[in-house]
Amino acid sequence: MALGAAETLGSGRGAVEQRLRRDLAAAYRLFAVFGWDDLLFTHLSVRIPGPEHHFLLNPFGLTFEEVTASSLVKVDLEGRIVEPTDYLINPAGFTIHSAVHAAREDAQCVMHIHTIAGTGVSCQEHGLLPIHQEAMLIQEQIGYHNYEGVAFNHDERPRLVRDLAANNYLILRNHGTMTLGRTVPEAFSRMYHLERACQMQIAALAGGARVITPSEDIQAVTKEQGRADQARVANDYIWPAMLRRLERHGADYDR
Repeated sequence: MALGAAETLGSGRGAVEQRLRRDLAAAYRLFAVFGWDDLLFTHLSVRIPGPEHHFLLNPFGLTFEEVTASSLVKVDLEGRIVEPTDYLINPAGFTIHSAVHAAREDAQCVMHIHTIAGTGVSCQEHGLLPIHQEAMLIQEQIGYHNYEGVAFNHDERPRLVRDLAANNYLILRNHGTMTLGRTVPEAFSRMYHLERACQMQIAALAGGARVITPSEDIQAVTKEQGRADQARVANDYIWPAMLRRLERHGADYDR
């Protein structure tokens, strides 16, 4: 049975890395289940604790539904693969994830995707609007980064980090979305809520009717409610439920 983020696999860095590998592989499988993948071209990463700042990325060439714990590729902040593997990594994925992992010690997990709804909102000048609960809960926690082309240029990294600042959500203009977390479950939970918020906005604006925006007082109340730490809910409730969902499908992500 796959282990959740809050469970213990023994002591030592090897045990920690194995747990992180399992959680990240599970996240890839869940993204496929939710339809958030994009052939081979988006990426989720997790940093291995330690001074080396090594982190894991998906092996380029495998679909999200094929990723396993053992197939994840370990790289350093210079993009060098540091353990034997039969796979390469996506260079654009490395650029984005290395920038965040180098700058944010609290960001153990980084998730970046190109869904239709998330990318749709990223193309709208006003960004995420406070027109429903999902958006109001997270709106003030979102940064925005302007598009600079496919992320092959490492010179973009300081600007991406600047625009992310201390936020745990980032909308990459004309590109997609990103979430960060102290754990894989946290980053996953944030991505779920951001993606839902974008889906709701696209649906509301597509309806053609005048959209109702709650008063500023109500927005303020909801934003304050959104500041509550959701770590326990993400780690101890949402994530185990998501792992059970994978197990019902017979997923072999923990190989």
